[in-house]
Parts: sequence; structure tokens; C-alpha cells
Amino acid sequence: MAKEIERRRDLIAATIREIGAQGTLNVTVGQIAKRAGVSPGLAFHYFGDKEALFLAAMRWILRDYGLQVRAALAAADGPAERLDAVIEANFAESHFRDGAVAAWLNFYVLAQRSTEAARLLALYHRRLHSNLVHDLRPLAGAEAAAGIAVRLAALIDGLYLRFALARDAVEAAPAAAEVRAALSIELAAVAAPTPRSAARS
Repeated sequence: MAKEIERRRDLIAATIREIGAQGTLNVTVGQIAKRAGVSPGLAFHYFGDKEALFLAAMRWILRDYGLQVRAALAAADGPAERLDAVIEANFAESHFRDGAVAAWLNFYVLAQRSTEAARLLALYHRRLHSNLVHDLRPLAGAEAAAGIAVRLAALIDGLYLRFALARDAVEAAPAAAEVRAALSIELAAVAAPTPRSAARS
């Protein structure tokens, strides 16, 4: 059993690295198996087909992402720190290693035709939105929180997709800084009085 678990992990890691190297899902199970140091037959035995293997890889990436977010939130104190922790966790260095960024891009592509990929992607989006809204409410108010969360999540996704298309220019820290800057602008806009309210005062 331990050997089987190890081989599955090796195949998942090889899938992410191979997609990262090629930048596309147009890789073969044979290429993945070779990178993992096992036979193609063994890869088919464990996962069935390439799509199942890729979905297993994305579950692995999403599980790692979830662990990082929960750990970051547990160490944060108050809504502002928690929001910063979510942003930091979304751009942790581990998400940029071994082809993970290319895997994200191809995850979006696969979600257009795979029910299971679409379900996993929707789950990720719901969790990110929930984490953001939870701590935006005390800072921006319940009415504004949902809209700000949507825009921040879109910016995070957009930065990842841009990284996937320019793999030689992946820098996590500046990307996190872009999201923090957008959050500051959003919170400042909510805090600023409207012309009408300013006139009444």
C-alpha cells in the first residue's frame, strides 16, 4: 500500500512538472510515466486515463492551497491581517514551482469540457470568495464586501493566467503587492464620503 501511494504521488508530481515543461495538456501518459520513472501501463492502472491523472494533480494542488490558506488564517489576528494572509497564501512560492502555474491555466481550459474539473474550479472559487467576504464585511460593510471580493478574486486569477502565458516572468511578491494595492483602493473608496453625504455634513 505504501508503495502504491508513493507511485501515485510520483505520477501526480510528474504530471505537474510535465505540463509545466510543455505549457499544455497535450502531453502523453507515456511522457508523464517516463518522468515519474514508471511504465505507462502502471499509470493507466492507477488513474485510468490522462484526464483522471490531471484531475488528481489538480486535487493535490488545491489541497496544498487549502492547507496554506488555513495555516495563514490561523496565524492572523483581525480582519485586515486575515485578508493579507489570504493574499499572501494565494501567491506562496510553492504555487509557482514545478509547473503549477501552467497546470492552473490548463485547469481552466479543461473546466470548459469536464464536469469534474468545473466542479473543482467552482469549489476553489467559492472558498476564495467566502474567505475574502468574511473579513471584508467588518472593514467595508456587508453591502460592499461581495463586490470587492469578486474583483479581488478576478485580479488573482488574472495574474495567474498572465504568469501562465509568460512563464519566464513569474514573480510572486509583485503580484501579491498588486492585489494588496487593489484592496487598499477598494477600502479607501468605501470609506470616502459620497458627494451627497459630504454636502449634508
